[in-house]
This record gives sequence, structure tokens and C-alpha cells, in this order.
Amino acid sequence: MDKPKIVVICGSSKFCDIMAVCAWLIERDEKAIVMSLHLLPWWYSDNLPPSHLAEHEGVAEVMDELHLKKIDLADEIFVVNFCGYIGESTSRKIKYANNRNIYTRWFNNDPIGEKVKDLLLKASKRK
Repeated sequence: MDKPKIVVICGSSKFCDIMAVCAWLIERDEKAIVMSLHLLPWWYSDNLPPSHLAEHEGVAEVMDELHLKKIDLADEIFVVNFCGYIGESTSRKIKYANNRNIYTRWFNNDPIGEKVKDLLLKASKRK
């Protein structure tokens, strides 16, 4: 296997489930290394907010800086702009990547995003 590309997923923690599926599909289908997603067990966040965990734990700035360092290592970023949403932190990461000429992919305009949307539609029909 040749050296795989490195993809950093950027997006709101509101969409952790969608980012997890994107990460899986990018690794599975593209044989790429995906960085920047933390899947914590349900019991870790018991009595904590479902999103913005870093802010709640007081580590948002440090985590954002680490995320920028991940982007420094990346060949591309994959922006999960689900329903068109891009938050302030994600906007900063997009600008950072663009300033370093790191290729940017967009969930809403990418085959991976289409696969995830199809999976979400199928899941909603099963309910």
C-alpha cells in the first residue's frame, strides 16, 4: 500500500454521529487516514451537554489549537457542513487550511456526503 492520504474532518460537534460515519466511509472507501474525531462512550458524558463538550470542560481553546496542528499534517480537510451549518470554530479551521493550500472537501458536495445522506434517509424510514 502506498502512503495513504490524511484527511481531517472538520465540523460542529452537533454532528458527531454524521462525522463518525463520514470518517468510517473515507477510511473504508478511500483507504485514507482520518483524524480529528473523538467517539466517547455514553457514560463519559452522563450529566454533560451532548455537544460543546470541550467548552464545558474548559479545554476548547487547547483542542482548537491541536486541531490546527492536525490540519498541518493533512493532505485535505473534509468539512461536514450538514444542512449548510458551519460554526465559528469550523470557519476558522477552513480559513487556516485554505491559507496553507490544503484541499477542502465539502460534505454537501461530495460522494461521501451523498452516501451518508442516503443512509440517514434509510434509517429515518425504518423508524
